[in-house]
Amino acid sequence: MPRIAYVNGRYVNHSDAAVHIEDRGYQFADGVYEVCEVRHGVIVDLTRHLDRLNRSLSELRIAWPMTRSALILVIRETLRRNRVRNGLFYLQVTRGVARRDHVFPPAGTPSSIVVTAKSTDQSVIAKKNASGIKAITVRDNRWDRVDIKSVGLLPNAMARQQAKEAGAQEAIYIDHHGMVKEGAATNVWIVDHDGNLVTRPAEHGILRGITRTTLMDVAAKLGVTIVERFFSVEEMMEAREVFITAATSICFPVVSIDGETIANGHPGSMSQKIREAFFDVAEKTAI
Repeated sequence: MPRIAYVNGRYVNHSDAAVHIEDRGYQFADGVYEVCEVRHGVIVDLTRHLDRLNRSLSELRIAWPMTRSALILVIRETLRRNRVRNGLFYLQVTRGVARRDHVFPPAGTPSSIVVTAKSTDQSVIAKKNASGIKAITVRDNRWDRVDIKSVGLLPNAMARQQAKEAGAQEAIYIDHHGMVKEGAATNVWIVDHDGNLVTRPAEHGILRGITRTTLMDVAAKLGVTIVERFFSVEEMMEAREVFITAATSICFPVVSIDGETIANGHPGSMSQKIREAFFDVAEKTAI
């Protein structure tokens, strides 16, 4: 069955999907995106993802391409047409198509929207959870507004490539004070020696991940203490556990960073407990 994409009002074959060469997302990375998990035939945390989309659009002064209720219908239809029960959808909104100029296009220029969906191999995720992943640290070289989920991801892509070439699966950004920020596409957590779950405050220094937010609800249900504070690379290396979170993977335990083993080199119990409880706590929206 061919994949189907939604592009600016039309459902088209994924292989034929296209946007205009002067779409500002293509020329200026002038757009935002969201990625949302689909599990067992329901959309996970849709409300929070759309709330964050609204914030990103507002921060960049990009108009919604349609009403929120209409977008939900498009998302559901795209998932149905692609028969996704376990996987994800990706949506991207840009400032639209206009003659190339750094300043914004004329008022009334319609935003552009693309929605795609695909199934994912759950066995790959299960394998990473069972064995843990490796990470490297890199200096943060991104723009200051990483709290906006912008499509301008070149530094993130370069960091992930650096990780791959080092035999790792994620790159963890470090600020100029030597403090941990976030992964190239994830939020970073540690379990300190008091058993607290620690993560960096989500102000303008990191993206406020949706999985990160829901994980806090999960921790409250489990009676786990969460502390939002800065922590150093040294503290991360000496932590009882390190794991990363993202919408499509929930949480992956990190067992090695920069070639050094974390704790006993095996996934810890905290990430396992959170992963097992996550789906029961997260919002579930029927397709």
